[in-house]
Amino acid sequence: MAGQTLNPYLLLAVPLAPLAGSAIAGLLGTKFFGNVVGRKVSTTACILGVLIALIISVQTLMLVNGGYSFNDTIYTWMTVGTLKMQVGFQIDALSAMMMCVVTFVSLMVHIYTIGYMAEDEGYNRFFSYISLFTFSMLMLVMANNFLQLFFGWEAVGLVSYLLIGFWYTRPTAIFANMKAFLVNRVGDFGFILGIGLLLAYGGSLDYQEIFAKKEALATMQVAATGWPLLTAACICLFIGAMGKSAQFPLHVWLPDSMEGPTPISALIHAATMVTAGIFMVSRMSPLFELSDTALSFVLVIGSITALFMGFLGIIQNDIKRVVAYSTLSQLGYMTVALGSSAYSVAVFHLMTHAFFKALLFLGAGSVIIGMHHDQDIRNMGGLRKYMPITWITSLLGSLALIGTPFFSGFYSKDSIIEAVHETHLWGAGFANFAVLAGVFVTAFYSFRMYFLVFHGKERFGQPHAHDAHAKHDAKHDAHDAHGHDDQDAHDDHAHHGLAPGQKPHESPFVVWFPLVMLAIPSVVIGYLTIGPMLFGDFFKGVITVGENHKAMELLSEEFHGPLAMAIHSLSSLPLWLAIGGVASAYYCYMINPRVPAWCFKHFHAVHTLLENKYYMDKFNDVVFSGGARLIGNGLWNVGDKGLIDGLVVNGSAKLVGWFSSVVRTAQTGYIYHYAFVMILGVLATLMYFFPFWHA
Repeated sequence: MAGQTLNPYLLLAVPLAPLAGSAIAGLLGTKFFGNVVGRKVSTTACILGVLIALIISVQTLMLVNGGYSFNDTIYTWMTVGTLKMQVGFQIDALSAMMMCVVTFVSLMVHIYTIGYMAEDEGYNRFFSYISLFTFSMLMLVMANNFLQLFFGWEAVGLVSYLLIGFWYTRPTAIFANMKAFLVNRVGDFGFILGIGLLLAYGGSLDYQEIFAKKEALATMQVAATGWPLLTAACICLFIGAMGKSAQFPLHVWLPDSMEGPTPISALIHAATMVTAGIFMVSRMSPLFELSDTALSFVLVIGSITALFMGFLGIIQNDIKRVVAYSTLSQLGYMTVALGSSAYSVAVFHLMTHAFFKALLFLGAGSVIIGMHHDQDIRNMGGLRKYMPITWITSLLGSLALIGTPFFSGFYSKDSIIEAVHETHLWGAGFANFAVLAGVFVTAFYSFRMYFLVFHGKERFGQPHAHDAHAKHDAKHDAHDAHGHDDQDAHDDHAHHGLAPGQKPHESPFVVWFPLVMLAIPSVVIGYLTIGPMLFGDFFKGVITVGENHKAMELLSEEFHGPLAMAIHSLSSLPLWLAIGGVASAYYCYMINPRVPAWCFKHFHAVHTLLENKYYMDKFNDVVFSGGARLIGNGLWNVGDKGLIDGLVVNGSAKLVGWFSSVVRTAQTGYIYHYAFVMILGVLATLMYFFPFWHA
């Protein structure tokens, strides 16, 4: 069976089935085209499309495990000289695993959406967008060339813009989707530069053709700069990943993107779009392995993101934003693994994280439904007895996130910490500290949210000082974002909360069923897959690790099975850091709430720094937006008003006027003046053509 090829028509059905569902819901199910089909048809078409994609993806993964593969062109778009621009698929262990993760999480989000968006008039449009997003992500992970990779890369960015700004009547949502779009364009500029460098020096857009020339490319330099070509190309490619996977300093778009409906938070910010950068760097491992400089850059950026984004999660009070900063931190962990040459560990954490983070986002959405759209965790408490399914699934997701032994997050997170410990690249010392400190921080903010939401005193159904404060903050944010107060910042989708006497309620079946389905892999997938994925042949021939990078080799020597790994962790530092984080959160928010108040009072400057997100938004606004405004004003005053209007348009008019005023003096109206000028003209002509003085 080894070496056999997969059926290209079945593979083609994987991205096209969600695309067909998106077209039916988007073209026939919206007001713009007359709403030919109702909600039921739109829902069925989209869910069926993703279900077909999932079934084929699972079948493909099983066949890939059995030795099948596929790497060929499906369609040639154009040929320019020797350059071929094609649509093609490369199906191996990496892409098949990603296909399964994307389609499974997407299917759960589709089912969840039936309940979450039931009362929204944009129901069909939302289904169309999430199916289109699934199509875009599948095209990205299945690509065998840079052209198709870039198409999928830009398509997920475009659809995320539509989804984040789904409630387009809200100014905050419009500001958030524009911010996401612009920040991603910064990263994408680096991404296309990296692709351009590889195309210019490698002469191809095909992955395998570029990889085949990697030794020659490693000896080249970028013309007129002296920079090593692969270092420059890999750093440029990673800048693209920094935008898409929200790495410091291009992370600023992701927390604001919580303005979109909760289902897209799970789809975009847990399992698919933000992991595109991690997938891309793993796919490019043959190139990154030849540049220690690029790997160090990746390692340091990931370390900063893992630690400092975690700190921001500690002071958040919006339930979705806590999970959003958790996502940023975990993406930092994945990036640290990439920088340590532990690509398989990064992809392993990508997979486990997709399940438990989607679970936490959807669990947060379920809480929001039960709380009548109140997202402030300070207004919750004691939800455990009212929402038992949401409670237990959220607890399982939180335990997986903090790396509890035997849970999926434990195996992937501990493997990252071990891999960083074994690496010797520049920046490894800081990275080692960051991932260890991040364990405590993650456990603290995760269980701060968990305790405040599900345990303790019931704080809902009564007026709160937090409400006025939250509304003031939101109005202040709207003012900062748009330069004016906006009274409509809180519309039907904003914070409502429970009225006095009202109690929360468990969400309907279509909402809690996906929670249960995501909780299962959040618990068991790590235990079942760590052996083959990290230390077996699962990624053999797919991910390349250089001989001088020993992290995975050393990890393999220390691994004696998932059970032994869990038992060994009982005496390891990461577990006790996690326990310390949970215990600290319990003490601070369940036993002695005066501790956070004391910290706020005595460390107000630190709190202000965190509350302002390290002033990154203000820095961007002053330096980049302000700089753009300064340049724009300069171009307008000097270029437009001075040169174009003043010199070219008005100047030419004044020149014509002056010349006319001079010529006008010769127009006397006397015939003898005109006759005299005519005689002078004839004489001048004769002298020019018949110069008699040379005779």
